[in-house]
Amino acid sequence: SAVEQQQQQQQQEARQRADHCVPDSAQIRAAAGHELTMASLSDEELLNELSAGRLAPHKLESELKNDLERAVRVRRAFYVRELGLPQEAVERLPYQHYDYANVAGACCENVLGYVPIPVGMAGPVLLDGEMVPVPMATTEGCLVASTHRGCKAITESGGATSVVLADGMTRAPVVRMPSAARAAQLKLWLDVPENAERVAAAFNSTSRFARLSSVNATVASRAVYLRFTAVTGDAMGMNMISKGVEKALSVLQEEFEDMQVLALSGNMCSDKKPSSVNWVQGRGKSVVCEAIISGEVVEKVLKSNVKDIVELNHWKNMVGSALAGSIGGFNAHASNNVTAIFLACGQDPAQNVESSNCMTNVEAVNDGKDLYLSVTMPSIEVGTVGGGTHLPGQSAMLEAIGVKGANLENPGENARKLARVVAVGTMAGELSLLSALAAGHLVKSHMQHNRKSNK
Repeated sequence: SAVEQQQQQQQQEARQRADHCVPDSAQIRAAAGHELTMASLSDEELLNELSAGRLAPHKLESELKNDLERAVRVRRAFYVRELGLPQEAVERLPYQHYDYANVAGACCENVLGYVPIPVGMAGPVLLDGEMVPVPMATTEGCLVASTHRGCKAITESGGATSVVLADGMTRAPVVRMPSAARAAQLKLWLDVPENAERVAAAFNSTSRFARLSSVNATVASRAVYLRFTAVTGDAMGMNMISKGVEKALSVLQEEFEDMQVLALSGNMCSDKKPSSVNWVQGRGKSVVCEAIISGEVVEKVLKSNVKDIVELNHWKNMVGSALAGSIGGFNAHASNNVTAIFLACGQDPAQNVESSNCMTNVEAVNDGKDLYLSVTMPSIEVGTVGGGTHLPGQSAMLEAIGVKGANLENPGENARKLARVVAVGTMAGELSLLSALAAGHLVKSHMQHNRKSNK
């Protein structure tokens, strides 16, 4: 309201008058010839600096390099005092006993604390002849238990097998030419092998691991969308490929001086958005995972039957998703498992959008006695270096799977294995949920495990 705005302005003017008229202890020490640094000030004096605008809140970590937890503590007090955040709410947000050196300049800015998320473990599940755990960070009751049940059914039936069909992160800048004819010339120029090799050489010069696989040009009016695809070692690869694309564009501008780069990303990549291009062409790791679940296990572990699961998958995951106009959503709840594994393992949770692209296929086999199950996931975007993978808890979960850090013997293999774990975890979740739905157990289990009385 106008009254509140006037009061805030009066408070600000009062602080400014105080800053100029009443010296604080820091000003007194400075007048006495003492050399002052931000780190030498008390918390209250730092708050005065923040209130007066002489210190920006996001600069606290750089000024208090040896005490990052103090930087967070002072910022919390500033947000309560100056920005009106409820003190009770801020006090309930934990901030102590955390190594902020892993966060500063890497994972988050204007840090006030951290939000603990429970981590559960599904499995281990037999995947490609190896028992692997499936760590999941979630607040959804039943999810870990249900996935664990799916893992048990898969393992007792002989395990799952998986294959990585493709590996390539993408970035698609958009450039503009003077005319559509000129845009077509750019596309044709890239189709010449010698020119493509020149672009690839420039791209590859920017990294020890990034290697350009292809550049596909799409012309729209006088704009050209250049979809670069590259392998990026064990990194998820967005920063790596962006650096390479910038270098490649400089080569194109040598040949096409009239080319205008509109944006490094023209949304045809496509990152963190539903899109047909990722569903059809893939992005990151394209994985298929499959298993045959014995009829006995279906009845004993999953408390369901083969016929009902097959029929439900058809009407729900295929027909229902088609009627909804789904893109990549021909599954029961793939994003549940993808997001939970991403959070536990330090992946970018926003990339669950395209990483959850999944088609769940179910068939009756062996004269209808057993259940064939597969998930086809064309765009799992994961890495075992970079991003949040170095944070202590997330790093521990990667280590539990056996994929922590870079694979020095076979670069990229750790990230590919993590993608396969995401796929088998997703398949286990699909199997268990479809079984529960077919048997009518879903609501009962959620009422039992996902309800908490308020105290």
